[in-house]
Amino acid sequence: MTRDIIDINDFTILVEEGSSDVPTVDSCLFDEPVIAVACYGAGNVDLSVKFGEKHKQFNHTKGLALSFYADDQVEFVHTVSAAKPLACIVIATSVRNLDKLPAMEGELFGEMLHQLVHPKDHYVEGPSFFMSPEMQSIVDQVFHSKYEGKAKMMFFRSQMTSLLAHFFGQLSVMPEDSIPQDEREKLQLAKEILSKNLERPPSLSELSKEIGLNTFKLKKKFKELFGVPVFKYLQNERLTKAHDLIRNQNATIQEAAWQVGYDSLGSFSNAFSKKFGFRPSAIKG
Repeated sequence: MTRDIIDINDFTILVEEGSSDVPTVDSCLFDEPVIAVACYGAGNVDLSVKFGEKHKQFNHTKGLALSFYADDQVEFVHTVSAAKPLACIVIATSVRNLDKLPAMEGELFGEMLHQLVHPKDHYVEGPSFFMSPEMQSIVDQVFHSKYEGKAKMMFFRSQMTSLLAHFFGQLSVMPEDSIPQDEREKLQLAKEILSKNLERPPSLSELSKEIGLNTFKLKKKFKELFGVPVFKYLQNERLTKAHDLIRNQNATIQEAAWQVGYDSLGSFSNAFSKKFGFRPSAIKG
């Protein structure tokens, strides 16, 4: 497990990453009341939020952006395993620092996260949604960055500012929740099926039959819920998995491409470069 804590202006950035061959619990508490946005990358780690006798469970965290207020009585518990690694970025500011934020940021927190600025419990959950492709790309780049020292700090500062801007931007255009819970569960299932079958994914019609939604609803509601079309999500998953295979599991570029379903190395390299900003050969360099 790795946990980096970085102070940028009046924000504290917490970057957590880890995996384990056996289920492992990673617990975190804040020293003082904070308002925060947590953004989850690859891994789909389980999250439990405990406060007093209350308990909130999140079982589908992959790609989730979650805003919340929490004081020092709230415990955040991640259950990490080989199948569900942890990749989480938390952008937090203490309640006492709200008045010190630049005018634009302070206004956004007050207007769009009003229930967090004026909490009525130890833990208050604010708006949450699955990140747009732009937000997901920023999160991926943070976890795949090679920068060190001062360059890393400059990179983090720019990425966190951009991530927060995208969060408020996406929040401002969110439609009213129009997806029934039973459909949400079916769409979550579709997402899991795609993630487990990167090499040979089902067709849209096959996926539609498997989850029990017609093809039109699958395409429309999937993009509405996750912010990206079905097969764009599949491509992002393939490339993220390939990056992990090359970087952490010593796979060759060709092996990684084949394992995630690419027959053409040229197509794989071009797609990889477009997503991460560098070719897969740069990882091996």
